Amino acid sequence: MGCLDRRQVLVRAGLATMGVAAAGVLAACSSGGSSGTSGDGGGSGSSAPAAGGALAQLADIPVGGAISAQDADGNPILLTQPEAGTVVGLSAICTHQGCTVAPDDKDHQLLCPCHGSTYDLEGKNTGGPAPSPLPPFDVHVSNGAVLAGKA
Repeated sequence: MGCLDRRQVLVRAGLATMGVAAAGVLAACSSGGSSGTSGDGGGSGSSAPAAGGALAQLADIPVGGAISAQDADGNPILLTQPEAGTVVGLSAICTHQGCTVAPDDKDHQLLCPCHGSTYDLEGKNTGGPAPSPLPPFDVHVSNGAVLAGKA
């Protein structure tokens, strides 16, 4: 094999650069921590499942508000408390284009940071381009802990 000419060097350098850029984009998308999707908007908390399988403590979910959490598989979910003692679990994946919806406790709603879709604390559409409500995620409360599944 001989030396590469200038065109071959430029083509190979371009392919290498595209590969590095694609790897960076994939890493950013798969981490779940991309800008605007952490679920910390509006001063609300975010949590992973606690020891013993609890998704959160009832006391951590504001009445008339919501928190971001993760299910046992690490998928983003929302836990809302529309009225005292009633917890609603929802997928945090927007039905418009799959962005992560975050609590907006200031306005007592759920907000998609990508295109402005809004949902009420029970997951129903209240505005924006989302075509359907947020899918439910079964939860129940036991001894002050919010657990996955039906009671």
